[in-house]
Amino acid sequence: MKQFLSLEEIQAKCEQIQDNYEIDEDKFYQIIEKWAERDSSVEEKIVSSFRELLAVVSTEMTNMEASVQMDATCRQGCAFCCYFPIIVSEMEAKIMKKAIENFPEERRIAIQDHLSNYYQKHGDRVEEITSLDFNEDNDFKLKYRRSLVPCPLLNPQTNQCMAYEIRPIPCRTYVNYTDPTVCEENLMPKETVSFEFLYEQYMGVLNEFMQYLYEAEDTAFITYPDDMYANDYLVNWLKVL
Repeated sequence: MKQFLSLEEIQAKCEQIQDNYEIDEDKFYQIIEKWAERDSSVEEKIVSSFRELLAVVSTEMTNMEASVQMDATCRQGCAFCCYFPIIVSEMEAKIMKKAIENFPEERRIAIQDHLSNYYQKHGDRVEEITSLDFNEDNDFKLKYRRSLVPCPLLNPQTNQCMAYEIRPIPCRTYVNYTDPTVCEENLMPKETVSFEFLYEQYMGVLNEFMQYLYEAEDTAFITYPDDMYANDYLVNWLKVL
């Protein structure tokens, strides 16, 4: 019988990471420095740096796990976490949508068709759950989770994300290291771990890059800095793609 980490063991390993692991900030800055110098359109600079910064977040998580010998038990086809509310800025949402627009045609059309069907099916419930005030209501996550409304980018047939490589920080940094059944049996399992603190490095560097583009008087499809400070549910931002 496979032995999984206990809650206490997970907490101890997370404390080790907090005490001993140093985030490699240079990896984040190297990306925007590269794209600042690249001879390409501003749109490409923004979308490509966004994708690469997200990839660095995943790399940092992998390195943290390795530093304390902790292996995720999340598996392909497990999508219980895809029913949580995801809050992102308008800037992030616009870049995600632009990245999807640049997907190969067949994939892009499949996502657009899926979203159209999604809002036809869940529209009323989406309106209800997104009326929850994520700034003031301390229980909004649990209330949203109880609705059992999936993420708009979840393919319910395969239980896979349709835009996996550009999934935002809240999705990317939520991980289980114990028996996977805790996610099935609990709406908000206490054993799961969030590395969402990496958002500080990711967004700090992305913001610096946008400031650089703003000073150069070309931020393409981003209205900077307004888009950075407008936050909403991802399910609301994706209503128009």
